[in-house]
Amino acid sequence: MALGDLYEATAGETSDLYYVDTEMYDTAEYGSIYILDAERPALVDTGIGLRYETIIEAMDEVGIAPDELEAIVPTHVHLDHAGGAGYLAAACPNADVYVHERGAEHLVSPERLWEGTKAAVEDQISHYAEPKPIPEERITPLEDGDTIDLGDHALDVHHAPGHAPHQAVFYDAANDGVFTADAAGILTPGLDKVRQTSPPPTFDLEQILADVELLQELDPSALYYGHFGDHPTGDNLSEYADVIEGWVDDVAAARERFEDDEAVIEHFVENVDTVEAWGEEKARAEERMNVRGVLTYLDRRE
Repeated sequence: MALGDLYEATAGETSDLYYVDTEMYDTAEYGSIYILDAERPALVDTGIGLRYETIIEAMDEVGIAPDELEAIVPTHVHLDHAGGAGYLAAACPNADVYVHERGAEHLVSPERLWEGTKAAVEDQISHYAEPKPIPEERITPLEDGDTIDLGDHALDVHHAPGHAPHQAVFYDAANDGVFTADAAGILTPGLDKVRQTSPPPTFDLEQILADVELLQELDPSALYYGHFGDHPTGDNLSEYADVIEGWVDDVAAARERFEDDEAVIEHFVENVDTVEAWGEEKARAEERMNVRGVLTYLDRRE
């Protein structure tokens, strides 16, 4: 597992799909960028801007030249998924960029997105490149129910706003698989459960649970996670519903026990259990961000 490693996605009935490790946050396989070798070749997600050349090299390994790429498809505009979109659009002149309509303006004018990301990820911003704007005429805004026609594959668009209001998941019927973005959490090899992702400021538990129900209704054989690659669906969706509800309950209980919110955050950061899998910097920074997201949600719910 190393920067630039290319994997074939094989979960369920999958074919024609690969993902490249961009070693996001210096954590192996954390950034999984999908290459769909369709009649109209596509990228799903784009990483954080740094190392976008690694994605182009992986496309070449699959047999797709930059001028042959036809679709760049960020699942949402959080910069760990869309930060490379502008760089890749510039390098792949014939590719249209498809993104949910609520995120399109942030790819055209990414200044507010950049400032918001710095506030959300804090010290992790050192791992990001400042996003590059994309000409509006190259962006196709998506709505729930749309389909991206890729010839022998098609991506059905389902709005899934629990993690972020601009998030969509994409169902590929030819592969019976779903690009889950962050709607199904983070499934890390070597850990005993799927992990929560609850960033501020728009994390919404009730909508997350509705998004999980949506994925269950699609009933795919494979889940293409935004981090750490593809997995058979199995019980992962029902498990995530339990995990995310339990996570919010744990943060709410800690808030009742500790004297202030910073103490709540530090409690979880000190006891995080992903250090061995993700590295100390990423594990603790992610836990801090996720606790802040739940605290913000609890304030809004009250």
